[in-house]
Amino acid sequence: MTRFSYTLGQRRYAFDDLTALMARASSPKSGDQLAGIAAGSDEERVAARYALADLPLSSFLDEALIPYEVDEVTRLILDGHDRNAFADIAAFTVGELRDWLLSYETDDAALARVAAGLTPEMAAAVSKLMRNQDLILVAKKRSVVARFRNTLGLPGRLAIRLQPNHPADDARGIAAAMLDGLLYGAGDAVIGINPVSDSVSKIIALLELVDEVRRRFDIPTQSCVLGHVTSTIEAIERGAPVDLVFQSVAGSEAANRSFGIDLALLGEARAAALSLERGTLGDNVMYFETGQGSALSANAHHGVDQQTCEARAYGVARHFAPLLVNTVVGFIGPEYLYDGKQITRAGLEDHFCGKLLGLPMGCDVCYTNHAEADQDDMDNLMTLLGVAGCNYLMGVPGADDIMLNYQSTSFHDALYLRQVLGLRPAPEFESWLEKMGVMQEGRRLLHIDERHPLVTAQLPAGLP
Repeated sequence: MTRFSYTLGQRRYAFDDLTALMARASSPKSGDQLAGIAAGSDEERVAARYALADLPLSSFLDEALIPYEVDEVTRLILDGHDRNAFADIAAFTVGELRDWLLSYETDDAALARVAAGLTPEMAAAVSKLMRNQDLILVAKKRSVVARFRNTLGLPGRLAIRLQPNHPADDARGIAAAMLDGLLYGAGDAVIGINPVSDSVSKIIALLELVDEVRRRFDIPTQSCVLGHVTSTIEAIERGAPVDLVFQSVAGSEAANRSFGIDLALLGEARAAALSLERGTLGDNVMYFETGQGSALSANAHHGVDQQTCEARAYGVARHFAPLLVNTVVGFIGPEYLYDGKQITRAGLEDHFCGKLLGLPMGCDVCYTNHAEADQDDMDNLMTLLGVAGCNYLMGVPGADDIMLNYQSTSFHDALYLRQVLGLRPAPEFESWLEKMGVMQEGRRLLHIDERHPLVTAQLPAGLP
């Protein structure tokens, strides 16, 4: 039985259920086309958006896109829904929510009040009715602040994850990239290493390397080695200096199971990190990465479009009060986001949905070398995200991650974006940069030479 329909001209378009309506209303994505759920034409997409605009928001509380009985993410979203926060917008349709979000009167405080009343599906639905500029405008209004050893997400600030990956987990190569990034003012979001090996002993050695550098120079930041959550829990049990617990998460129970996780395991990891009490300003101890297409790639999307699955991953992240959430927007490849235009749209959608749900959103503005994209596309997206108030971006030496084999953004890109938009590092980190003579009033100093203490730093004793 047809549930939704809309007539354009002489043609009536029918959509069997809410899942189909959401998929047809989505912006073009190669992943949805691969799954056979995308609109067959631009006209069908427009018809779906008209029908979606007239849908009451409460419909998403009455009809789960992935059945409640078979999916713990659905249960988390619906059981945790705050009806008091929803009250102000409960009578809205999806189209009326869009109008309210864009109105001059709706400010940061108003968005914060309703955040817990919005489900990920509501956020995804309204984003499907928005142009890129709409996504930027609303996200810019919302400041989501998180704290561990510094303060991230304040207006007028842009933090950078310093990503010193090495294809052999070589301590000297990692240390060199780390010190290079610090000299360019990167590292306030986190100094985060993707290890080649998920060996717990190797993860502990890398944690000790970063922590030694952090303590030696009294850097007000946090570190993370992005191993599997089970490895990090074991590292904590073995006394490792763990600041943040990392894990990739997705928007369905089955997709998370493909990552080797469930909600209970994430809760265990958060409790273990909190028990260490290593944060000085706050206790946001979780770091999550996501990306459109992850559920589809695991055949765990239940027919739901990839952007809505991504928003549901933010429902998982929100439950654990993270310091960092990062959509790795172009990493999964052209099978899911074909070219620079699709990557750009996905990055703006993800940032908007995350901010709307109250998450401290960052973005890895990136692509793989077999995608129809280049660094100009990345320049465009990172600039748009800077305008939109993104909490943080990536800092990779030369923008070329030779371990993960993909293209991202560089330390130099961070300087460009801070300069052109008048953005500054996290306040505590900025004070440290000024004390170290690396920056002054948010600008990098150019007279650093070989005598600077960061340049002359030696590897910690006992490391190769």
